[in-house]
Amino acid sequence: MQVPVVERAQRGDPDAFEVLVRDVGGRLVGLAFRILRDHSAAEDAVQQTLVTAWRELPGLRDPERFEAWLHRILVRACAAEARRNGRMRAGVRDVSPDVRFDSNAFGRVADRDELERGFRRLTPDQRTVVVLRYWGDLRQEEIAETMGIPLGTVKSRLHHATAALRAALEAEARPLAAEEGLA
Repeated sequence: MQVPVVERAQRGDPDAFEVLVRDVGGRLVGLAFRILRDHSAAEDAVQQTLVTAWRELPGLRDPERFEAWLHRILVRACAAEARRNGRMRAGVRDVSPDVRFDSNAFGRVADRDELERGFRRLTPDQRTVVVLRYWGDLRQEEIAETMGIPLGTVKSRLHHATAALRAALEAEARPLAAEEGLA
């Protein structure tokens, strides 16, 4: 992130803010979708994030921390959107940029579906830490800062989310194993 561009945006330069949004916009949508599991809710959360960021940008104390600050706003917007929607909805749409067909495509679709069902069982807070850790590639300390929660809470949520995903995947596999044994 270029600090001079952030500083120009802080002084009210809409062109500088547009440059910042172009740099991180796609990642924001990806993070929001992975947290909310619904495209329209993710777009709403990103829109709210950008409006809030533009309004509060002059108060940002450390321009070098712009992206972390923006992620914190996004996480809050996702939480608000999740509360508004009551529960997370899941739509089927692949957001990966380089989807290619090959002979193992069906297996990958089945794996993604299985993972998606397990992911839907997580609470929004658990889903957020998993997304920030494994998709956003943030360290646990960065997640704690981004979410505004203690490091121990991040560790606990990651632990419980991982255990819940593992249990969901194992539960999905059991009926298949039983059916294969009958054949």
